[in-house]
Amino acid sequence: MILQGKVAMITGGGKGIGRAISQRLAREGADLVLLARTAGPLEEVAGEARSLGRRALVLPGDASQEKTVEEAVNQAIATFGKVDILVNNTGIEGPNSPIEGISLADWDHTMAVNLTSAFLCCKQVIPHMRSRKQGSIINISSLAGTRGIINRSPYCASKWAMIGMAKAVAWEVGPDNIRVNVICPGAVEGERIERVMHKRARDHGLTYEEMVAKTTSDTPLRRFVTPEEIAATALFLASDESAGITGEVIIVSGGRR
Repeated sequence: MILQGKVAMITGGGKGIGRAISQRLAREGADLVLLARTAGPLEEVAGEARSLGRRALVLPGDASQEKTVEEAVNQAIATFGKVDILVNNTGIEGPNSPIEGISLADWDHTMAVNLTSAFLCCKQVIPHMRSRKQGSIINISSLAGTRGIINRSPYCASKWAMIGMAKAVAWEVGPDNIRVNVICPGAVEGERIERVMHKRARDHGLTYEEMVAKTTSDTPLRRFVTPEEIAATALFLASDESAGITGEVIIVSGGRR
């Protein structure tokens, strides 16, 4: 197990990509610190980790609030003595509208959840990583962080900013042997994409299968990626197998650009 003895803090670790990452890191030996708004899914993931002999700390809370993050990191340090791996995965889609129809409140909320949460977690965790001269930070951005998507300006802006922040922080913490990288998933299998595909199929008079084929026609692999494929990439970046990699962006999209 390549993460034996490591402690991983994951935001949004109860569902989707975050859940898959939490499960994969635990299978590879990591103890977990799980921070998200809803306790139920986190408890399920924690239970799975404990069944593998791992320790797991469940911390329900809003990662976009500074006091919440400060207390969460303090609890993690009090419980485990360290945080070796930070995965900034918390995120929302935000409004779907032309920019003139987006309220400032919706803009601010999208930025807070997607970007401010990552900033706050880095701010609180990095001093502890510096003291131990090691650490790996992984920001979960999006393919939308590398291209524009119509009517999704807050989401795109927040995901581009996650990349810029990671590249800047990589320079700041590199001398202390802390690495900062970004994963940009494309469309990922799961309830959300299924819901979108069903709606689009109805709107266009197509079957679900026809809509999926149409949507993935510009993807070399002709399919959506899976949460487990994102988790495998996170495992690589969390482990010493990627010891020479920092400030980089890895796109996991089946080849879509």
